[in-house]
Amino acid sequence: MNREDAIVRVTLTGSVVNLLLVGLKAVAGVAGHSAAMISDAVHSLSDFVTDIVVLIFVRVSALPEDESHDFGHGKYETLATLLIGLALAAAAVGIVVSGATKLAAWIQGEALPVPGKLALWAALVSIAVKELLYQYTRFKGKKLDSPALAANAWHHRSDALSSIGAAIGIGGAILLGDRWAVLDPLASMVVGAMLVKVAWDLLGPSFGDLTERALPADTVGEILALIRSVPEVSDPHHLRTRRIGNRIAAEVHIRLDGDMPLSRAHEAASEVERRFRERFGAASHIIIHMEPKK
Repeated sequence: MNREDAIVRVTLTGSVVNLLLVGLKAVAGVAGHSAAMISDAVHSLSDFVTDIVVLIFVRVSALPEDESHDFGHGKYETLATLLIGLALAAAAVGIVVSGATKLAAWIQGEALPVPGKLALWAALVSIAVKELLYQYTRFKGKKLDSPALAANAWHHRSDALSSIGAAIGIGGAILLGDRWAVLDPLASMVVGAMLVKVAWDLLGPSFGDLTERALPADTVGEILALIRSVPEVSDPHHLRTRRIGNRIAAEVHIRLDGDMPLSRAHEAASEVERRFRERFGAASHIIIHMEPKK
């Protein structure tokens, strides 16, 4: 099974689970009179939508180089990660606003309904299922080196966190009685604030990759050391790096003996390319400009 098919299989598994949870939470939220559970259902729906985004964009990102995309379509996977982060941010803000609205109504004297036990059970099931889904997707994301899967894993974890907040609010309201029904919207607000942080952590790297941010300093140092390890190659400079989806791209100038035959100079540069792709993957890109030693 190739990388793209493996990513699709993982994402399809998550999408089926998310769709089932949307139905469970929606029914439990309405029947159990729980604002937190209804918000949680909306969150699971956003998970399902982002699963569809991943399925579409991962297929596109796997397309080979063509006349309009000389470096392939890897950026589409980064774009998918960005969209997932934006969807998560939107869901988080919606949860906070919804909880704040309920809280304001309670402060003004409006009685809030006490959630039912069905909503509590739905929250507990969601916590267990979504945490398992997070661990599975995160493991596969690391194994397949997929930023989109890694982002989607956090979306699963965020849904589990949302369900924990819902369970605390619902359980507290049930155990403590009508006066504490406000715990339901309060829990939604706390969870929503946590999700804003998770969304921010996902959006930062995506914006960086889409705006051609250089690779981390330790990776740049590793590339320079790799180039210097090739005999007859010296003084790598003007190194420029970036990511294209899950692939690394670099451009660099190197110095060689000015009296060296062109064929030998070509062999030295080709050795740099070979070692680079051996370390960072066959689909990685490197462009080498050769200069004579001064």
